Amino acid sequence: MSLKNKHCVPCQVGADPLSSELIQAYLKDLNDWKIVDQKKLEKTFRLKDFKSGLDLVNQIGRLAEEEGHHPDLFLSWGKVVVQLMTHKIDGLHDNDFILAAKIDDLEITS
Repeated sequence: MSLKNKHCVPCQVGADPLSSELIQAYLKDLNDWKIVDQKKLEKTFRLKDFKSGLDLVNQIGRLAEEEGHHPDLFLSWGKVVVQLMTHKIDGLHDNDFILAAKIDDLEITS
């Protein structure tokens, strides 16, 4: 089953972060995401103006609420940076990749 067809599930404190091998395998299913400090997943969206960025942030916010998994979002003129990590385990979990795949599937006006 592809990542975008899965749903985020609550993660338990003390669960192990994903292995480097699994991170690299999941990364192949995403578009232009990168790994930061081996514990964050990040993507930068370039947009035509502030309103387009705000619209994207709102779309991601609605999706995050539906999935119960919330990214860090950074909005500036013509740019949105999305960072995902699972704070409970101080690293990456399946949920981070599931939400990233769903974000990739959004209709984005750039």
